[in-house]
Amino acid sequence: MVADRLFIGYERRERTTRGEKMTNLDGIDRQLLAELQEEGRVTNVELAKRVGLTAPPCLRRVRSLEEDGVIRGYHADLDASKLGFTITVFALVSLKSQAEEALRQFEDHVRALPEVRECHMLNGEIDFILKIVSRDLQSFQEFLTSKLTPAPNVDSVKTSLTIRTAKHLPGVPLE
Repeated sequence: MVADRLFIGYERRERTTRGEKMTNLDGIDRQLLAELQEEGRVTNVELAKRVGLTAPPCLRRVRSLEEDGVIRGYHADLDASKLGFTITVFALVSLKSQAEEALRQFEDHVRALPEVRECHMLNGEIDFILKIVSRDLQSFQEFLTSKLTPAPNVDSVKTSLTIRTAKHLPGVPLE
């Protein structure tokens, strides 16, 4: 559903409400998103220069992308190991029940666990995959036995420790 229509420059673009696919991003929008995804701290003046705009229309476009929910935020990419989190573990969690209330309870539980950095619901035999960071194996074992395994409705947890990360690229491909 189209919420409103914006005229930016000479091109008319349709904007959608939050959560809907935005199919009418033009080339400049895509360039803006690619630049910001690569370097979120770039100044508006530098960003405008990179995409061939002046600063005011560049800022309007970025604000519009923020308001539309395409840009959800800006984050620092931290080096976990330099902060003492030396291991990353993926946990495959199966629940006893897949009733909506049971799923919500589990999701609420993991939201409250700072060690869980990502939680994705899956289809198939496994209900959730979690990305967990920990300072060391002992800390992870304590987390696993005291916070994750006894969580509401958990049937089983299978874990795999990462040996190395070959690729870590947040965001989406924009080309």
